[in-house]
Amino acid sequence: MDGDFRTQFVRDPAALKHFPALVLNADFRPLSYYPLSLWPWQDAIKAAFLDRVQILAEYEQVVRSQRAEIRIPSVVVLKEFVKPQKRVAFTRFNLFLRDEFCCQYCGAKGDLTFDHITPRSRGGVTSWENVVAACSPCNLKKGDKSLRQVGLHLRRPAVAPTAQEMQAHGRRFPPNHLHQSWIDYLYWDAELEA
Repeated sequence: MDGDFRTQFVRDPAALKHFPALVLNADFRPLSYYPLSLWPWQDAIKAAFLDRVQILAEYEQVVRSQRAEIRIPSVVVLKEFVKPQKRVAFTRFNLFLRDEFCCQYCGAKGDLTFDHITPRSRGGVTSWENVVAACSPCNLKKGDKSLRQVGLHLRRPAVAPTAQEMQAHGRRFPPNHLHQSWIDYLYWDAELEA
């Protein structure tokens, strides 16, 4: 490790966040695609020392203690299988992911809000079946009226997604940063080109 890199770490502790480890279940699939199952490098090293994970790939960067020099893990696999979660949490991010980050009225992408199909002022509840992603113009147009009153139509029905559906959606919307060492583990079961 050169001195410049070390002083950068000291001056900018946030730089240590730049080396997350992709966490795979014991079956070598990511624990989650939504969000992608990542650990800070410190947690990955700790889990390796506690013999809870096996390191599959490493970054070029190293960290040092008084007694050891360790390359930072970039991919780790759990030694014990963790049963995948069956229920999908109703969160803003998961709602946008279910709706593939586009307005469910006009199809626009970006600057999304969420909209109650049946407005809360008319007894609508906040649930998977009554909330959709909407762009600001469509949300303002609809206001507290029904879809029929404003002439809007849903692009697809609002339903509670299954964990498998969310995994599939998550794979289509990877995070902004994918380290090269992760690619084989993220898309190993994708259909190959002929």
